[in-house]
Amino acid sequence: MPFADIATADLPLRRLLRLSLFQVTTGMALVLLVGTLNRVMIVELGVPATLVGAMLALPLVFAPFRALIGHKSDTHRCALGWRRVPYIWKGTLWQFAGFALMPFALLVLAGKGESGSAPLWIGHAAAALSFLLVGAGLHTVQTAGLALATDLTPRSSHSRVVGLMYIMLLLGMMVSALLFGMALQEFTPGRLVQVIQGAALITIVLNGLAMWKQEGISRQPPQVAPDPTFAESWAKFCEGGNTRRRLAIVGIGTMAFAMADVLLEPFGGQVMAMSVAATTKLTALLTFGGLLGFALASKRIDDGADPYVIAQYGTCIGLPAFALVIAAAPLGMLPLFLAGNFLIGFGGALFGHGTLTATMHRAPEKQAGLALGAWGAVQATAVGVAMALSGALRDLAVVLWGATDGLWGLGGVATAYYAVYTVEIVLLIVTIVATLPLIRRAVQRRAAGAMPESDPAEQGADDVVSGGRAAQAP
Repeated sequence: MPFADIATADLPLRRLLRLSLFQVTTGMALVLLVGTLNRVMIVELGVPATLVGAMLALPLVFAPFRALIGHKSDTHRCALGWRRVPYIWKGTLWQFAGFALMPFALLVLAGKGESGSAPLWIGHAAAALSFLLVGAGLHTVQTAGLALATDLTPRSSHSRVVGLMYIMLLLGMMVSALLFGMALQEFTPGRLVQVIQGAALITIVLNGLAMWKQEGISRQPPQVAPDPTFAESWAKFCEGGNTRRRLAIVGIGTMAFAMADVLLEPFGGQVMAMSVAATTKLTALLTFGGLLGFALASKRIDDGADPYVIAQYGTCIGLPAFALVIAAAPLGMLPLFLAGNFLIGFGGALFGHGTLTATMHRAPEKQAGLALGAWGAVQATAVGVAMALSGALRDLAVVLWGATDGLWGLGGVATAYYAVYTVEIVLLIVTIVATLPLIRRAVQRRAAGAMPESDPAEQGADDVVSGGRAAQAP
């Protein structure tokens, strides 16, 4: 079976697959928020794209705290001896609370409140609060869950663990997108409420199964020395060169791919004349591309490829992907739009796997939560900024060109989307340029026959996998 070589006598594959269920619920929530609800609010409910983008960015308010959450789970002490499980459970409850509130907010936005005259701002405020709760839960669950997966597996298996966890995330997104598409084939606000309530129930059930017996109950040994503070742990993580460059690469590259998340489905509905069910299924196509991308990245890194080389391949693939999306409308060819969606998912997966694996390889001993939290904080913050910025840029471009014929005579609305896609292409080029020095140093060291950990100037900063084995962190 795929990823069977990760399993050990103490960690059978079925236990690892059960742990990965938290990624399935994360993918389901992402599809619901970024895929289905953003299309429904913009097209069916008539909410301005700027407001929708801001709401979708709200779940990422907690993104900068992922490093702190990871550090807390590294040093958490309780009578049962658990560290990660309490944080996974707290995050699950926050997700459930957000999904429980969300249907009532959407009923108000749709004008279906019980009184029929509830002020619209109440719907906006309630929707924002529900998105915020879901986001807080997502970040807590994913940070602690990935750290637990890192704890349970040896360092030499980390690249394959990354691949497995994110393939489960994409499978969750793909299956959820197909199921949501079928459920919403005949769209009504009541049907949407049922979908959200079902997602809430599935989240708490699957996350409960994922946590079950993953951390054993034990008595805590006497504390010999105080745990390091967050500042001390962060300083240790930042030892070595190029830390800022590496985090900047994660942020800029993530923004380049994520700005399309909030716009691809509305673009399909408004410009390509696709139905709600059809645009929801676009997410399945996007995640199928990501699924293949993560599988390929896991294989290549395990064979010895540098993680940043894989990340750069992803950014390079993003360039023709957005070009296909831009060309689809003037040529009137839906297959080009679908191919562009697939390649965006494929390239984004290569980029995400490469940067996350590099971060895992740099994690200091017993600080996996902090390292993964730092990557997640930058990545998720970049996603939030990208979503809010893309919605604002789209609305601004509609104001400027909405009354004109736009490019190729397709109208100002289509031109507004093209403006955002052009910004994403520019960000991809910046990411490619920023990654070149890291790849150049890795090539020079390999040519000289030096192992990464033997270079004092780069110790703890460079992440190279050689012969399928990760470089040792300091």
